[in-house]
Amino acid sequence: MAKLALISDMHGNLPAFEAVLEDVQLQGITQFLCLGDVANFGPQPKETLERLQTLACPVVMGNTDDSLLKPRTLADIQEPNEDTRYFLEVEAWCAEQLDESDRKFVRTFQPTLKLELDALNLLAYHGSPKSYHDQIVATTSEETLEGYFESTEANLYVGGHTHEQFVRRYTQSRVMNPGSVGLPYIFKKDGTEMRPLFAEYAVLETTPEVNITFKRVSYEYEKLAKAVRASKMPHAEKWLADFELAP
Repeated sequence: MAKLALISDMHGNLPAFEAVLEDVQLQGITQFLCLGDVANFGPQPKETLERLQTLACPVVMGNTDDSLLKPRTLADIQEPNEDTRYFLEVEAWCAEQLDESDRKFVRTFQPTLKLELDALNLLAYHGSPKSYHDQIVATTSEETLEGYFESTEANLYVGGHTHEQFVRRYTQSRVMNPGSVGLPYIFKKDGTEMRPLFAEYAVLETTPEVNITFKRVSYEYEKLAKAVRASKMPHAEKWLADFELAP
């Protein structure tokens, strides 16, 4: 029997990450699998990487993880918009907070990971097995999934990137996403997006049946606001503003 916590997309939000780790500890879970986008685009990139390193768990390389090693510039953006400068400046600041030891840890992240848990064969990635930029959601077509998963074989495909909790069938297998620890989102009635004050993750159990439980853990806005304002990250108030309206 195996039991592990699936975490993804912390994005340097250490208060959210700590809330998840506390909840996991209460359940007696000691194994983790991280699906990437650990530290970039949040107020505590270095601290989040250091906290993850204490878990000694396998980690998948996400697109923003790679950007910590090779920060994006305007030339890398195919269709810049009014928020492009904001994103690039926050990402550049995050990369500057890391030392060589941090970057060495990021370089250990893998494009994909295979785990055998009892009779379960699990394939982990960030976007898809082919690219950390690919987006798999609950409504992705079977044809598209066939392209992403060709030449692979698994009972369970697990990825992050889209910040959306879901599980669905794919042929004889399942595809899932545990959601985002640090930057989950919900839509208000007017269609605008907001960041709720909860952190998402999932628990995977083989008993020997495979059981997947999605989790949401709340945390205090004050802790997040204090971390953001103490960080001196660029555009701190803009970054925090998405959380201001959260329940």
